[in-house]
Amino acid sequence: MSAQGTPDVAGRPAGETKATPKGAWTVTFLLFLFMVVNFADKIVVGLAGVPIMTDLKLDAEQFGLLGSSFFFLFSISAIVVGFIVNKVPTRWVLLTLAVIWALAQFPMVGTVSFTTLLICRIVLGAGEGPAFSVAAHAIYKWFPDEKRTLPTAILSQGSAFGVILAVPALNWVIVNHSWHYAFGALGVVGLLWVCAWLTFGKEGPLEDTQVLAVTEPKIPYVQLLTSRTFLGCVIATFGAYWALSLGLTWFTPFIVKGLGFSQSQAGYVSILPWVFGATVVILTGWVSQVMMARGYTTRISRGVLGSVPLIIGGLILAMMAHVQGAGLQIALLVVGSGLCGAIYVVCPPMLGEFTPASQRGAVIAIYGALYTLSGIIAPNVMGTVIQRAGNMVDGYLTGFTINAVVMVGSGVIGLMLLWPNTEKARLTRGAAPQAAALKGAVSPT
Repeated sequence: MSAQGTPDVAGRPAGETKATPKGAWTVTFLLFLFMVVNFADKIVVGLAGVPIMTDLKLDAEQFGLLGSSFFFLFSISAIVVGFIVNKVPTRWVLLTLAVIWALAQFPMVGTVSFTTLLICRIVLGAGEGPAFSVAAHAIYKWFPDEKRTLPTAILSQGSAFGVILAVPALNWVIVNHSWHYAFGALGVVGLLWVCAWLTFGKEGPLEDTQVLAVTEPKIPYVQLLTSRTFLGCVIATFGAYWALSLGLTWFTPFIVKGLGFSQSQAGYVSILPWVFGATVVILTGWVSQVMMARGYTTRISRGVLGSVPLIIGGLILAMMAHVQGAGLQIALLVVGSGLCGAIYVVCPPMLGEFTPASQRGAVIAIYGALYTLSGIIAPNVMGTVIQRAGNMVDGYLTGFTINAVVMVGSGVIGLMLLWPNTEKARLTRGAAPQAAALKGAVSPT
């Protein structure tokens, strides 16, 4: 439990909170839609996996490479853009990213080769790499620290709803028209979001990037990036994203080729992990915020709350290879992978808790760049395992077992390392006197 009434670094009593500015939830909703489009773009290759493999005559290893290609520039662009948003308003960065997403979809509308599809996915990945970190940084300019977990959960929900809403619609286009038109539809939706953001998107008023760059004390990046909580966030989310990247690329092919469902049936089955994951995400955000309001430390209300479901999910997923029946296997896959969602809700607020606001964009972006490296590895590993297995279903189950081991291991490491409250005290020791000196130096009085 945290002590009450102790002044924080800014001089406010610990029990006092800032008001949420007018318009904060409008921007949160727009950024939620931003992530809906983001994940609809991600899921389309996996959803159309079987028709793409059939039309382009791809084997499992080639399709695995296609799934991984999305992440080739994902991490690099995330880091570069993360440093940019330390100085440039997030409103314009988000707009630029969304335009790139839309334009990268249209080449697939016509006849396309494997190489063209590969290049477009690499470009799309470069545009989408910074998406979540920039959106989170933008939202944190609207909410004080103690109110950030629920908006982060809503932002994370965009991934689930991007799949829940897009899968039935895109699958209908794929079944009744062509997988080519599914890509085109996503391009149009992306441009519609651009228009909405130009009309209603604004920069948050709680933080002025230019003022903070002058007045706020800095912490060396080497200290921030080697802190145990930063490392714990990267490792824990790496395991969660392994499951997510497999879901984006291999879940629908597993349903169709491994379990024998039709493409139409698979469209409905494919949304189940995201429906369950959406519930986990919102519940985690709400529980975390309630626990903080009741005085629990962020070690408990964020670190433990995010890590334990990851471990449990891995243990559930490990049971898939030891049960019979498509229904039971799907249930274990849905619940096991869905529990990963908790870690996405708590890690960005934990990093924001001890990172100076003028450095936060870069730190959250570097965190995202590192954990999403599993998106390069996981689809390729699954493709290789399937290709070399004596039986296709056995290959899939072996791949999901590897996923389970990664989840449990990363969850345990996260549980040991995530201590944001003590991290903040250690890294910001002496920050208040430094901040006062800097403010005195630039004050006109």
